[in-house]
Amino acid sequence: MPLETADTAGTADTAGTAGTAPAVAGTPVVPAATRTEARERAARHRRLRVHGARVAVLVAFLGLWELCARTEVVDPFNFSQPSRIWAQIWQWITHGTAQGSLGEQIGYTLYEALTGWVIGVTGGVLLGIALGRIRFLADVFGPYIKVLNAIPRIVLAPIFLIWFGLGPASKVASAVVLVFFPVFFNAFQGAREVDRNLVANARILGANNRKVTLQVVIPAATTWIFTSLHVSFGFALIGAIVGEYIGATKGLGLLVAAAQGTFNAAGVYAAMTILAVVALCTEGLLTFAEKKLFRWKPADSGDGR
Repeated sequence: MPLETADTAGTADTAGTAGTAPAVAGTPVVPAATRTEARERAARHRRLRVHGARVAVLVAFLGLWELCARTEVVDPFNFSQPSRIWAQIWQWITHGTAQGSLGEQIGYTLYEALTGWVIGVTGGVLLGIALGRIRFLADVFGPYIKVLNAIPRIVLAPIFLIWFGLGPASKVASAVVLVFFPVFFNAFQGAREVDRNLVANARILGANNRKVTLQVVIPAATTWIFTSLHVSFGFALIGAIVGEYIGATKGLGLLVAAAQGTFNAAGVYAAMTILAVVALCTEGLLTFAEKKLFRWKPADSGDGR
């Protein structure tokens, strides 16, 4: 073989080994950077389409609602209409409510929901991991937790109102009982689903029970726990609103009750809209925190399949 031919063959083999596999004859080679940019561009376009479709659905729904109310296809007194709801929200923003400023009502409800959420999440995580790790405790307390979970927890709100009065304590208690159980069961299942090989390897390296729990079990159960956090904060808001609806001196639930008492459908929908915005903002914060904490997780391909 001539020397030039051997050198050429060696160069080709080196290029094929160092880079990507040689392209089929006649097929252009697309650089990896170009493919990455194309995927990012496609993902951006998909996000824009999704957001645009969401806005279109919302506008169509509100427009149809307004049209049906103005043409009296639906009774505007009972169903209200988006323009009246916006007018009610604007009135609350500019002139306040009968119970005080709108910001004060939102802050009061958020305080109750956040306090109940923190207490419920802390208790659920600690007890869930403890029972997930210690089978004796699970056998002892398991039947009691199942009985408590079977009780419709919303009906406890009047009892808490009798116990703690009209102040925030009764609403916090309602939020706690709604938050605790979903967090507990997720933490419990997360502690039970830890890879036994990881636990065995940690013990081989000399880890005691405390280190295994802190360094293996809790990190492994974190994904399960964060899954429950998204749902549990909504439950905390429900607990606070229901408690305020039954009896309170301030809060969004009191706005709903007052509007219902005066047959003000726009006021009821306005309070519900404000509550939905608060819940969406909180959900966004939780999602942001989860992405920061779980950077190691593979991103969703976003292909919709």
